[in-house]
Amino acid sequence: MHIKTEKRDMVDDTQHIRIEDFDYDLPDERIAKFPLQKRDESKLLIYKNGSVSESRFKHITDYLPTGSLMVFNNTRVIQARLLFRKQTGAQIEVFCLEPVKPHDYALVFQQTQQCQWSCLVGNLKKWKEGVLTKEIHVEGALEPVVLSAEKLETKNDTHLIEFRWDNPEYTFADILDAAGVLPIPPYLHRETEASDLQTYQTVYSKIKGSVAAPTAGLHFTSEVLADIDAQGIGREEVTLHVGAGTFKPVKSDTIEGHEMHTEFISVNLSSIERIKANLGHIIAVGTTSVRTLESLYYIGVLLSGNPDATSEELVVKQWMPYEARNNQLSVEVSLQYIIDYLKAKQCDKLVTATQIIIAPGYRFKVVKGIVTNFHQPKSTLLLLISAFVDGDWKKIYDYALEHDFRFLSYGDSSLLL
Repeated sequence: MHIKTEKRDMVDDTQHIRIEDFDYDLPDERIAKFPLQKRDESKLLIYKNGSVSESRFKHITDYLPTGSLMVFNNTRVIQARLLFRKQTGAQIEVFCLEPVKPHDYALVFQQTQQCQWSCLVGNLKKWKEGVLTKEIHVEGALEPVVLSAEKLETKNDTHLIEFRWDNPEYTFADILDAAGVLPIPPYLHRETEASDLQTYQTVYSKIKGSVAAPTAGLHFTSEVLADIDAQGIGREEVTLHVGAGTFKPVKSDTIEGHEMHTEFISVNLSSIERIKANLGHIIAVGTTSVRTLESLYYIGVLLSGNPDATSEELVVKQWMPYEARNNQLSVEVSLQYIIDYLKAKQCDKLVTATQIIIAPGYRFKVVKGIVTNFHQPKSTLLLLISAFVDGDWKKIYDYALEHDFRFLSYGDSSLLL
């Protein structure tokens, strides 16, 4: 039974969307395997008022509305893949997804002898029991460090892994920098190369924690950022650590059967105040920034009903936005709830998580423009784009395919207004 409100719930309509309707033919040769040598020379598709045109990314400021505030995701990709070799010769890959003990991203990288992560394990059938070990050569160290990995428990397809290392002079950040491999998207069908260490990070990345880059940001150079500043366009940052779930295809016929991954978000109080002051002018750089910004509205809604909520109680659940009762507040009032909450707790940042799914039927609260790359067929990211352009995604993607745009993480980008 649905609660009767001024507007009816959109849950059923959205859940029954067929993922088949978001398929398109993407030939492998259209997937960019490497980035362009100069990031901002990539092509830029502009979608505005239903019409499509193109330019170069370095000219993006020519198309941004006056008074825009651009919001960037400052997450940094970690070298999350650790490769161990058993005495039998079998190689086991342990892929760090998110920290468990300590649960805090900032703290886990400062640990000096042990920590626990939720991980994916490759070649699991060859690792039934026992502890994996490997010698690591940390830069500047006189002796190798021995890293061990022990599987503590299993939950669905993830495993709780405890890492230990025998030299307390080194943090887990040092261990990953020395031994970890940067994860690149599986659809690139190649191994990570040395060049990816630079090219698969945004120039403004700061906060370690992602296992995939917020790829819309890969086009920005220091010159483009300087141009943005020179034009009087504002810049603000949020943090969403991108999880491996971003590559998880929708396997169910309708999106009702797809469970969205939960991702860590952190937004400074000063950023929320600035976003509130610039409503109507917010341009999100990347779908991760979109998910963070739109989640803020629903976090405010949660606080309106529970002013003393813990960070765990402020996690935005997948279908929350599609219930009419959760859409009654104005955006200004909702954001003010967060501001008041943080000030009352004397906190300078909001730290929680989001599981939000943005799909046709969603009503955008904060975001007025999106800078984004071209996404995989049948992906939740394509659903988000369709929701933003009122179902016009096919026109945009047909244009990109017909005009030699490069697709996916290292490909070209678009500005959707």
